[in-house]
Amino acid sequence: MTLYFLAKYLHVLGAIVILGTGSGIAFFMLMAHRTNDVAFIARTASVVVVADTIFTLSAVLLQPLTGGLLMMLSATPITEQWLLASLALYVVAGLFWIPVVFMQIEMRDLARQAADQRAALPERYFILFRRWFAFGFPGFGATMLILWLMIAKPF
Repeated sequence: MTLYFLAKYLHVLGAIVILGTGSGIAFFMLMAHRTNDVAFIARTASVVVVADTIFTLSAVLLQPLTGGLLMMLSATPITEQWLLASLALYVVAGLFWIPVVFMQIEMRDLARQAADQRAALPERYFILFRRWFAFGFPGFGATMLILWLMIAKPF
């Protein structure tokens, strides 16, 4: 096994983890939200925060390292248009993902507090949920486009 193959494997694995964890988190959080069961929402949001921290964060940190190594090993210049577009989209994805992390933490805390008090979710939770949902489309869309650019290298 060559260093290039290992770096490429880890880079592809990172992309899979980002897309898989992102879609899984979105699905489970949405399904929990639809139940209107405050305790269930609190438990699900807790798991979502842990999953995002363990899986998404580690993959997000791994991608630039393995990508940079692949560029170096393959002598790919950073001026390649598909690569520049991918890097710009990575920044876009990050600009949407970072606030989502804090939204998830606050939604978790609000749901926990409501569950502990056997109360309804506060309006702030619903505001955050709508924002979290809306931020998912450009953030996830950017990662889907990056994957396509990595594979197709169209320009």
